[in-house]
Amino acid sequence: MANVTFSQEPVTLVGNEVKVGDKAPNFTVLSNELKEVTLDNYEGKVKLITAVPSVDTGVCAAETRRFNEEAAKMGNVQVLTISMDLPFAQARWCAAEGIENVDTLSDHKDASFGESYGVLMKENRLLARAIFVVDSNNQVTYVEYVPEVTDHPNYEAAIEAAKNAK
Repeated sequence: MANVTFSQEPVTLVGNEVKVGDKAPNFTVLSNELKEVTLDNYEGKVKLITAVPSVDTGVCAAETRRFNEEAAKMGNVQVLTISMDLPFAQARWCAAEGIENVDTLSDHKDASFGESYGVLMKENRLLARAIFVVDSNNQVTYVEYVPEVTDHPNYEAAIEAAKNAK
């Protein structure tokens, strides 16, 4: 598993580490409208998936805003931001921030995404910060488990990987 810290303290990641070349694991999360969403909902699209602890924190908010801006420029790329936030909180936050190009999804119910992608932090039941690019055939083409959860990801590398995925 990836070695990750949260506020400089080591955390235990639950689930399976995903690597470039893997078939993307399926998952079930909730939309802001409380509808179940799976990877299959984005069939035929390139997916840039960001895992964040909570959209309602500084780094997570900045990350989601950045990917919202970039999503409009990336053609057949769907940006998904997944957290343990409740769908109601995600919807309220998106409305307040003008987030229209990113699907915010909640993993709070089953931690299906967190366990499938190895980002569920055992100590606090939040998702560690990570980025996955999945091509239109559901092959993983880019992975970044951010070593310190409170740090920003490598935006440029993730955006470039999403643009280059087919």
